[in-house]
Amino acid sequence: MPPHSSHYLQPLDVSCFAVLKRTYGDLARPQRPCDNCRKRKSRCEIPEDDTECVLCQFHNKPCTFISDAPKKKRRVSEALIEVNTVNTSKLKPKTVPSQPGDSTVESRRDQPIKDYAHLRGPSLLKKTLGLQNHRHSSLIGLTSVYEPRLLGLPAFRPGEDIAVGPRTLRKVSATETFVLEPDSGTRNHDQDIDDLDAIESLVAPHGPQLISLYFRIVHPTFPILHKRVFLEKYERTHREFSPPLLAAVYILTLNWWSYSVELSVLPKPDERRIEEIAFRTMGAVIHRPKLSTIQAGLLLLQRPDSNSWALISQLVGIGQDLGLHLDCTHWRISQWEKGLRKRLAWALYMQDKWGALVHGRPSHLTVADWDVRLVDASDFPESAADEDAEEGSTEVDKGRVLFCEMISLAQILADILRDFYSVAAEAEARANMDAGAGLAWVLRRAKPLQLQLKSWFTDLPDCLRLQDVGVRKLSSTGYLHLAYYAAEITLHRRIVAALGVSDGPNSPDSPELERVCRLAARERLVNALDFVKTLRPEHVQSFWYSASTYNFALIGTFISLLWVTSAGPDDAAFYKQKLDEYRWMLRLASSGSEVLERAVALLSASTGMLVKAVPSSQGADIFTGGSRHELPVQEHGPEDMYGAGENAAMVVSPRFETTGDEEAHRRALLGNRMTDRGQCTGAPLLT
Repeated sequence: MPPHSSHYLQPLDVSCFAVLKRTYGDLARPQRPCDNCRKRKSRCEIPEDDTECVLCQFHNKPCTFISDAPKKKRRVSEALIEVNTVNTSKLKPKTVPSQPGDSTVESRRDQPIKDYAHLRGPSLLKKTLGLQNHRHSSLIGLTSVYEPRLLGLPAFRPGEDIAVGPRTLRKVSATETFVLEPDSGTRNHDQDIDDLDAIESLVAPHGPQLISLYFRIVHPTFPILHKRVFLEKYERTHREFSPPLLAAVYILTLNWWSYSVELSVLPKPDERRIEEIAFRTMGAVIHRPKLSTIQAGLLLLQRPDSNSWALISQLVGIGQDLGLHLDCTHWRISQWEKGLRKRLAWALYMQDKWGALVHGRPSHLTVADWDVRLVDASDFPESAADEDAEEGSTEVDKGRVLFCEMISLAQILADILRDFYSVAAEAEARANMDAGAGLAWVLRRAKPLQLQLKSWFTDLPDCLRLQDVGVRKLSSTGYLHLAYYAAEITLHRRIVAALGVSDGPNSPDSPELERVCRLAARERLVNALDFVKTLRPEHVQSFWYSASTYNFALIGTFISLLWVTSAGPDDAAFYKQKLDEYRWMLRLASSGSEVLERAVALLSASTGMLVKAVPSSQGADIFTGGSRHELPVQEHGPEDMYGAGENAAMVVSPRFETTGDEEAHRRALLGNRMTDRGQCTGAPLLT
């Protein structure tokens, strides 16, 4: 009987439809929407080689084609679902407690799209270079076996693919070409589907709520995903993702499980099992690198207990393989992917620089091999209109500005690490110390960096001030300000270490010069302590950048340095008291914050036992063998702070507002050199 016979006008179930499809192929595909899509007045799309439409699979409903009109009206919960717009609201199924492997996951176990170029309907993924689902790409370098002059021949036009055996060459600009290779046959590729199903089962049926939480809290200030692309893929099936990326999103978001009304009353998934899958699969996907590999690695590094310089090193190598170190402005790729590449490139740059600081390792990315334009507003696809109104969300516009300012601060940090902590800088410092000019050398290098830091802080937009917190909104500005103080401390740590070392006959150091350096270091410490006191719950409960645990502990390390190099007994007693106060402050604030809890543990491990060796009744002469000058507490005129000559100049450092007894105490400590409330303080930095 032909397929259009009246016999087939009767109601069809899924199994009957499957038989028809096997028998008649595409001729058996109905030309009208299924019952559920017709109720919603939505477009009905049935993927090739499938028997159910996309929406029925997503909502776990039978995909039937009954000709009679529906007798029941749409329920309110269904009418509110907007299926034509990609947003997180349609990623919220009913929250019925269930066990891993339930029907919610089973209904989404359709095969992923192999080639996005064959997607029906509009999709951002059709022309993607770095997020293809069936193959991966790598940049052809100047020393590759592929000769650049041959690739530059007129017959090889940008945007076209040229098959070279199982590989494909794609020229994206006049100078850059990528080779695309199939994923099949790479290490553990056949295991991906099983791993993705296992990940989704561990969070089922709460995956959509966790995805919604991620884009509410983490994504605004760490926008390394493309929200629309991610949600488009997730709507079809979880099987379209790289296993470590899907796992990383879930792992990071579990920190805010209680910020969902539906999830807060339910037990959390087994985070440890998800982590095991994430790191195991991360070791496999690096052999078929994509932008999703960088995304997964960066998210895994944002976990509070993340501590892997090796992973950062791998990500930098993968990023260079993908061409993230190059300017993609004029490449023949989609505009959305250009923005994503730039955001990912700078996120990788920040991870490399802050990772170098945290681990005390040489940075991988250098100015000579970095050609990426700074991000601008056009590189961020979301705006305030995409912001989630639910309480506990993060402001989108503020997050975008914060991300840009964090990039600028990372660039200053890179200069500090290069000028003071690189192998070459260490050798130069030792040579100057031996010549009796160590402090002068340090101060000459420090002045322009301190000017950059001061300018950066002074020019911060008002929306990024610590006091600017929206009503019932989380604020990640805390980690931005903490990073600023960490950069300042890293700079002054080098200055303090140079005090009293250049005591030779040709040393230009003077008691006054040393005294002013100590005052500058003390004020940096006081400002950092004031910052920690100012933190509100909206800051503490928000997303914190990966270096934050170290940065909190670094403040305590700086106190211990000032203690062990103090000018005398009174100075030593002051810093001992400050270290005890800081530990207590962190313990009080650490309740409910894994970042602060780990900072307390790190501080105890790094200074807890070591500072017990510091003499309690003496200054630091026993450590350095040199004379020290006790910091004065009496009043001094401005000329005492500036001194005379080039080597006694100073740079003021911004500080937080303080009032009352605390301000009086600060003025007594620093010789009343604080300016009026709300202004910058006269913190000396010699050059």
